[in-house]
Amino acid sequence: MTTRQPSLFISHGAPTLPIEDSPTRHFLEQLGRDWPRPRAIVIVSAHWETRALTVNLQPRPDTLYDFGGFPPVLRTLRYPAATDAALAERVIGLLDAAGLPVAATAERPLDHGMWTPLLLMFPRPTSRW
Repeated sequence: MTTRQPSLFISHGAPTLPIEDSPTRHFLEQLGRDWPRPRAIVIVSAHWETRALTVNLQPRPDTLYDFGGFPPVLRTLRYPAATDAALAERVIGLLDAAGLPVAATAERPLDHGMWTPLLLMFPRPTSRW
């Protein structure tokens, strides 16, 4: 049986969220504990601006530190996600079938808009991500 989870809009806050005590941090940590663990996650990032909707096909995206002026410890944080290539290709097909401009890349790391909430919600990614 396949169970679909609802889509969520999750604001990632400042890059310091994983290292500071705050209600938002606690909310994201609790959300990750309360919800069933998803098989995969599709993220739309506002930090990634392209002409077309661009799907990342990089098998193991690096961590991008797309910020400055924050504590150096943030640059030691990593989120070792893995891309589900079949799901990424399906997303490309669905966007294309909807008539939306779509592209793919294997060059994009995870920006802090992606890894910050993931690090708090699911600190240990599965091998499928």
